[in-house]
Amino acid sequence: MLTKFGIPLFALLSIGFAAMSVARLTPNNPPVAPYAPPPTAPFVNKVGAVGLVESSSENISVSLPVPGLVVGVGVTAGDHVARGQKLFWLDDRDLRAELALRESNLKLAKAQLTRLEGSPRPEEIPPAEARVHEAEAQLSDAQVQLDLIASVSDSRAIRREDLERRRRGVQIATAKVEEEKAALRLLKAGTWSKDLDVARAQVSQAEAQVARIQADLGRLTVTSPISGEILQCKVRAGEYAAAGPLAQPLILLGASGQLNVRADVDERDAPRVAPGAAVYASVRGDASRRFPLKFVRFEPFVVPKKNLTNDATERVDTRVLQVVYALDQGVPVRPGQQMDVMIEVK
Repeated sequence: MLTKFGIPLFALLSIGFAAMSVARLTPNNPPVAPYAPPPTAPFVNKVGAVGLVESSSENISVSLPVPGLVVGVGVTAGDHVARGQKLFWLDDRDLRAELALRESNLKLAKAQLTRLEGSPRPEEIPPAEARVHEAEAQLSDAQVQLDLIASVSDSRAIRREDLERRRRGVQIATAKVEEEKAALRLLKAGTWSKDLDVARAQVSQAEAQVARIQADLGRLTVTSPISGEILQCKVRAGEYAAAGPLAQPLILLGASGQLNVRADVDERDAPRVAPGAAVYASVRGDASRRFPLKFVRFEPFVVPKKNLTNDATERVDTRVLQVVYALDQGVPVRPGQQMDVMIEVK
């Protein structure tokens, strides 16, 4: 009898004890409201997208054409700058020395050109004319000496050698007169045009060398390409700045005033998005406030998804269509903030 009814009774008691234990040990977690409500929109059919706030000019990563040592920075994050304002500049001592050398060469080339253009000097003409008169006088003297020796009637009284020497003296004096006259004509004619062309070419070459050094100096000073706001400044005096695209830009610049939202729409939902659709956006973590957006443009090229929300169900191996919307003036958001974008679709 005990075996027939005891074992089932013991089993029932064990089951009851186990059920009571489970019921007593199971935690009673009351429902908890989410820390922040999810983003909502006033329309039923919608497409969600992740948006990133940026300047209307897009964020400009200011870089350098040449690497160098930074010796001065003229701005800080949050400053408003005008177009052409100096942002930072590099060490230029070597180029300054090279510029001084090139400018001295330019002065020398210009001085040589001025000298050639001013030739002949008025003071150079009288000495040249005097040399012509001197040569003519020597020719006259040589002719007189020849006439004297040639007038002797008795050929035995003079040597033939002396007569020939006097004749050669006249010829030499005649050639000397022609030489001095030609030199005078050359002096009065001024500088040869080809020499002037060479001198002008040397001046042009020197000017080009100066302009090249000045251009290299200008590349060492980075100025603002637009009027805007310094969003980020990661360069300091004394640091070595590299040229080209950088993972961390030296200065991040954007147009101040108008802000845009770049929304990443999944490629599966892209065909459903229309330019004139109603759009609202909420700042990430504050769905209580919704801001209307205005369509600006589609980015034609579909790109891989980069802006992630860290949601457990988020797809990362996908591509997105980027749509740019404009925010109203005075919306309390900052460039770089993420926004939840809701787009009405049919």
